[in-house]
Amino acid sequence: MYKDILLAVDVQDPEDQMKAVGTAAEYAKAFGSTLHVISVVPDYGLAIVGSYFPPDHEEKTLAMAKENLQAFCDKHLPEGIEVQHIVGHGRIYQEVLRYAEEVGADLIVMASHKPGLEDYLVGPNAERVMRHASCSVLVVRP
Repeated sequence: MYKDILLAVDVQDPEDQMKAVGTAAEYAKAFGSTLHVISVVPDYGLAIVGSYFPPDHEEKTLAMAKENLQAFCDKHLPEGIEVQHIVGHGRIYQEVLRYAEEVGADLIVMASHKPGLEDYLVGPNAERVMRHASCSVLVVRP
């Protein structure tokens, strides 16, 4: 049913990710899917903000994010699932949507953090992904 599943994770917040990770892994096992795991490093937003960091800061941050994603997947995903690691850079929801199109995902799985008053139903990134994705989206509560 699902050939390519995109799992969006925040490796800095593993506790809230675990239910979504488990759900995506079960779907991937059940359907023999490739699991594309993406973690996004946010950009600075404004060029002036980036000027306060060393010139090689972005490269080092992206390299560290790749290592962290690999370690996260090794620790939390079971053997026997084909996994592709992806590190995006930019706005989280935009990168998730872009990579979903790029890999031809037919399902996006992502966790939603515990809602506060500012995001009553689901988090802002999950909501934007749900609204704009061209495939099914499964938002898993922790």
